[in-house]
Amino acid sequence: MTGLIVLFGRPEEAHGIHSLLIRNGYDVAASCTLGSQALNEIHNLESGILICGYKYPDMVYTDLMEELPDSFEMLLMAPQGVIMEERLPNVVALSMPVKAGDFISTIGMMISEKEQRRRQKRNTPSIRSEKEKALIDHAKALLMDRNHMSEADAHRYLQKRSMNNGTGIVETAQMILALLDE
Repeated sequence: MTGLIVLFGRPEEAHGIHSLLIRNGYDVAASCTLGSQALNEIHNLESGILICGYKYPDMVYTDLMEELPDSFEMLLMAPQGVIMEERLPNVVALSMPVKAGDFISTIGMMISEKEQRRRQKRNTPSIRSEKEKALIDHAKALLMDRNHMSEADAHRYLQKRSMNNGTGIVETAQMILALLDE
């Protein structure tokens, strides 16, 4: 799930955006008035969107961008002059004042895109290193030898165990090797 963090230098702005999001069915992880507060909250989440103005008492948005993890995106809400100053990668910008409907539809679009990328990443098979392939092959060989399984059965066993345990197949192979290689 995508975490939303609101950051505006003035408490009334942060509260207004927070309330608008809540009224439209979004969960807000935190509302902050300092960049340092937002960074602390960001590090408590796996991924999300930082909805922010362009300046805060302790920093400006460009300082914040340098500290933002790759798993977070920024929705910058600022005057047109600030937005036109420089085009920034991985930043969606809305010029102020913004209509509530435009703001909410932008948030919805960003969350949908983030979820779609997450699903695509999850469905993309990972490329295993030679060491990982060797671990899996060794675990399969042990299963085949000790349990008289075919290679296909040993592979299915590893897959089933990894799914049941919520671990990757490489971790499962390591656990099996630790147990059977005693």
